[in-house]
Amino acid sequence: MLILASQSPRRRELLSREGVEFRVVVKDVEEEHDASLLPEDLCARNAAAKAAAVAQDYPEHVVIGADTLVFIDGHPLGKPTDADEATRMLTLLQGRTHCVCTAVAVFMPGGERRDFAEKSYVTFRALSAEAIAHYMELVHVLDKAGAYAIQEHGDLIIEKIEGDYDNIVGLPVTQLLRVLQERNAASR
Repeated sequence: MLILASQSPRRRELLSREGVEFRVVVKDVEEEHDASLLPEDLCARNAAAKAAAVAQDYPEHVVIGADTLVFIDGHPLGKPTDADEATRMLTLLQGRTHCVCTAVAVFMPGGERRDFAEKSYVTFRALSAEAIAHYMELVHVLDKAGAYAIQEHGDLIIEKIEGDYDNIVGLPVTQLLRVLQERNAASR
């Protein structure tokens, strides 16, 4: 059985869309926020911590941990704690290009592990305070890295993207499926 070590409804939707059967099991893990690390390294540490916490209780299953962060000027933007912080984040992102990094850690039976990270780039439209307030009325921004969701009214705030759309949503599914298929081929 495949276990997703994530509460993210977006990750569940992406896996379900691909017809992947899985179960969600989540452990409480303290995430790192060390801005001195490269985006892929910071996300990789968090993804591995999430997967490891679950894999210790399910060593006979494939466990997937993931972490997505928005990076602007090298600084990570996680989930805002309140509406004021969300407004500050969206204001910081408006009119600029930022990086969205998702790292995935796949823990497999027998101690095998595969890690990877994907980076995509998102350019925001120039936004007025009113446009930001309107977006925040439409989208629950407090559970989203960088205070936005590309799949929820993204057309109002996003000018263009470069890279994997699913990565921006929260899980680079194509790359994950490739890792899982390689594992299945190797275990035959």
